[in-house]
Amino acid sequence: MTVTARRHRVRAVNPLTQNQPQPDEGSVSWPTGAWREGSPQGLRHSVDIGSLRFEAGGALPQVRIAYETWGSLNPARTNAIMVEHALTGDSHVTGAAGPGHPTPGWWDGLIGPGAPLDTDHWFVVASNVIGGCQGTTGPSSPAPDGRPWGSRFPFVTVRDQVAAEAALAERLGISVWAAVLGGSMGGMRALEWAVTYPERVRRCMVLASSAYASAEQIAWCQPQLLAIRQDPDFAGGDYYTRPRGPDLGLGLARRIAHVTYRSEPELDARFGRAAQPGEQPLGGSGRYAVESYLDHHADSLAARFDANSYVVLTESMSSHDVGRGRGGVRAALERITADLVVVAVDSDRLYPPRLSDEMTQASASSGPVHLISSDHGHDGFLIEIEQVGKIVRQSLSGGLGG
Repeated sequence: MTVTARRHRVRAVNPLTQNQPQPDEGSVSWPTGAWREGSPQGLRHSVDIGSLRFEAGGALPQVRIAYETWGSLNPARTNAIMVEHALTGDSHVTGAAGPGHPTPGWWDGLIGPGAPLDTDHWFVVASNVIGGCQGTTGPSSPAPDGRPWGSRFPFVTVRDQVAAEAALAERLGISVWAAVLGGSMGGMRALEWAVTYPERVRRCMVLASSAYASAEQIAWCQPQLLAIRQDPDFAGGDYYTRPRGPDLGLGLARRIAHVTYRSEPELDARFGRAAQPGEQPLGGSGRYAVESYLDHHADSLAARFDANSYVVLTESMSSHDVGRGRGGVRAALERITADLVVVAVDSDRLYPPRLSDEMTQASASSGPVHLISSDHGHDGFLIEIEQVGKIVRQSLSGGLGG
């Protein structure tokens, strides 16, 4: 049985990209929100890191990493900080929307002169993850035969993501990170950095994340993956030459995910049982306000993201386990030599604070969990900039470069 939507949904048009010139590829459309070869580069840089072999098997002969930077690398190359994005983020951590960047920075306020990541002192790097869709090699990227990788793209783990970032760091001439930080999927990568390359990370900040994917997290991912794969327009992952992509399935996946990103008290306080203005849900001819809210987030994601990347990165999150092949989580965390800062959101139901407690209890490099107070649930790590910024400043106050 396929997943179907209860009501008709209109895909949102992104005003920042609808008038941009697109590459001339004859009559072939581009049925995805992925960045496209020949589209505006925006503030991205890109570097080729060569071939990459994957933990679960397979390889890519040539990988390109898209990234952005802020500030300047000092002569000793000791002031570099890596910021890791979450599932549907990218390298555009801060800055305005515009050509090449369909949305403003996802952590605006954290980076800049005088900001918690003060660019008068720090050189900040953020890359788009391998398997993504905003300039780094992913399923929508062309394979050597000229066709998008699509269903042929390898299975990606968090360790593969970090391996690609390590190659990027080498190309940038950065042998040691003064800090690596991120939330959610970005927190997974920050932790993997500290475990896989302990000699290359001085501080590790893990926000709203965990040392492994829990059963409930994997369970929430499954219906999202099914929603995309059961969309007839998914075409097994090879939809790039078709007139329409799996926006319906991607939108359903986003709706499921977004509920887990927020808290029940917040949704109730914001929406309650109110109807969407001008609509009447009684009888099924209209929506509740909370349904309209989910529709908006579904449409927004479909306008800027690729369904295959959503599948690849969601599966990488489900596979996350720093203890795999290392004697278990505790043994893996004992490898960390960096100062480990663990941050949880008190209302987070997707990554509950108990998972953060497990990390600090298993690692001698960590102090107690820093708790962010928020009504916003998991998304609190993105929204509560003042609280996050305070923790970041305190973590970095030991001096430049460690």
